[in-house]
Amino acid sequence: MTDQTAATDPDAPARANGAARAARQRLVSADEGSTFVTLANLWPYIWPSGRPDLKMRVVLAIVALVIAKVVTVLSPYFFAWASDALTGEAAGLPAFLVAPVMLVLAYNAARVLAVAFNQMRDALFARVGQHAVRQLAIITFRHMHQLSLRFHLARRTGGLSRVIERGVKGIEAIVRFTILNGVPTLMEFALMAGVIWYQFGFHYVVIVAVMIVAYVWFSVKTSNWRISIRREMNDSDTEANSKAIDSLLNFETVKYFGNEKMEADRFDVSMAAYEKAATRTWTSLAWLNFGQAVILGIGTAACMVLSARSVMAGTQTIGEFVLINALLMQISIPLNFIGFLYREIRQGLADIEAMFTLLGVPAEITDRPGAQPLKAVEGAIRFEDVRFHYDAEREILKGISFDVPAGHTIAIVGPSGAGKSTISRLLFRFYDVSGGRILIDGQDVRDVTQESLRHAIGMVPQDTVLFNDTIAYNIRYGRPDATEEEVRAAASMAQIDRFIETLPQGFATEVGERGLKLSGGEKQRVAIARTILKAPPILILDEATSALDTHTEREIQAALDQVSRNRTTLVIAHRLSTVVNADLILVLEAGRIVERGTHGDLLASKGLYASMWDRQREADEAEERLRAAKAADDLGVVVRGPRAGEPL
Repeated sequence: MTDQTAATDPDAPARANGAARAARQRLVSADEGSTFVTLANLWPYIWPSGRPDLKMRVVLAIVALVIAKVVTVLSPYFFAWASDALTGEAAGLPAFLVAPVMLVLAYNAARVLAVAFNQMRDALFARVGQHAVRQLAIITFRHMHQLSLRFHLARRTGGLSRVIERGVKGIEAIVRFTILNGVPTLMEFALMAGVIWYQFGFHYVVIVAVMIVAYVWFSVKTSNWRISIRREMNDSDTEANSKAIDSLLNFETVKYFGNEKMEADRFDVSMAAYEKAATRTWTSLAWLNFGQAVILGIGTAACMVLSARSVMAGTQTIGEFVLINALLMQISIPLNFIGFLYREIRQGLADIEAMFTLLGVPAEITDRPGAQPLKAVEGAIRFEDVRFHYDAEREILKGISFDVPAGHTIAIVGPSGAGKSTISRLLFRFYDVSGGRILIDGQDVRDVTQESLRHAIGMVPQDTVLFNDTIAYNIRYGRPDATEEEVRAAASMAQIDRFIETLPQGFATEVGERGLKLSGGEKQRVAIARTILKAPPILILDEATSALDTHTEREIQAALDQVSRNRTTLVIAHRLSTVVNADLILVLEAGRIVERGTHGDLLASKGLYASMWDRQREADEAEERLRAAKAADDLGVVVRGPRAGEPL
């Protein structure tokens, strides 16, 4: 689906999500280790509806496959005829083929032709296979973004990325090895059995069949044993990768505490487990290959002995002796490959097992059937007796009710753990309420589409995390189709344009992993700029300045005041000085609203808000005294310290 189609068809995203959900259901329904069920679920991606070009490639690849196998099976005849020609026993052949040189050339030409058609098959099917891999990868990626915040807060990023990476490669292996190699191998066995029966008799076919059955049985049993070792190796690899990613993401923390050795030791423990499992994997592979060679050798020897006795008895020619040897050698190639094929398919299934499990995790928050977009958003918010818990035994919000008229600013304050940030997460519908309801312009947020709901709300969080890209990209993230002029205007309103102009690469400056190349204040300004660019009717400021110093806080607050003008604004604040101008202040404690009113009203009531205000004012005054003392000390001025019992 193109961007243009999505833009002109409002139902397109819903249909895409529905198709993705159906695809996940098909994938997850595959039983562990069930190759045929998995192939049945993957077939819609190999034979995609609405893509006649890819279907034609599948048909042409099958035609090339059949021709290649017929040529492969018949090519040993030229070898046999050449042997008879050398011994003078060539009979019934066209005159131009009697010469041994011509027969040898024909044999090698047939081999080259078989390779050519095999490569043509691979080339034709390449786009089909990669299309299937791409579609399944995007389904997994979309599913990850549909999972709840609860899931992502508990995830291990490194392990999750490795599971997806191996799963996508596993799907590619199953599609390629089963369709391109498994089916051709079975076809070659059938053709070869017919040729041997016709040329040598039923008893040869019995020997070859017993050899193939024994070979496949041994390969399957050994591969099933090895697959458990493979799982151990995958688990160790996932754990090692998770620890490595986690350690690198927390690089500064590691340095702060000088724990490089501890991190290396933790990583080495996982790598030691991986080393052990990987060693067992390669050792078991050696035993598998040895056993396969023994079975193949016994079967080949039995057929060659029968043929040698027939040659000595005069019932077969030397060419036929050479032919049975060539046919058995021809069988050994797909037989050797069938072991590899089964191993790859089984390992592919083991690799996608974890990804299927991931795809099976249900999305906690979904749009209701028939959900409509949020209509005529003016920005009026209403919480009606809202209750919520993360854990059923510990309720976080206990009957919260309040109204925010369109265009007004309401502040929510209170001690840590009171449930302030939970309110913003419920408004964004990262979670659904346990009781009560949340309305925007009279519409229950559970009855509208998540996309339209989140489009109407802007967020400036306390901890701004930026993408590892340019400043322009991070600002434009608020509205990806914004022009360069609009991006610059948003940066100007956020008061970060002057800073950007001082950078050598300007808006093209890379911000680094999570934006770590920028200071806290600079990151906040970028977050404000992209929210300005989004231009939402509702704005949430979730302790947007609490992590900044006083000077930077005042500058950021000025930008926030400009952004929130004429918008419905919900301010979640720790510093009370930032909410004194709010139309209404709610004081939250232990999940309940214990006070509400304007700044002046709450100070006059001498309640929790007033006590919090007094404590913060004393702390700010103490900070100002210390700053003044330090400045005076730098100038060489002696400042009197506090007398005994006098507050700092």
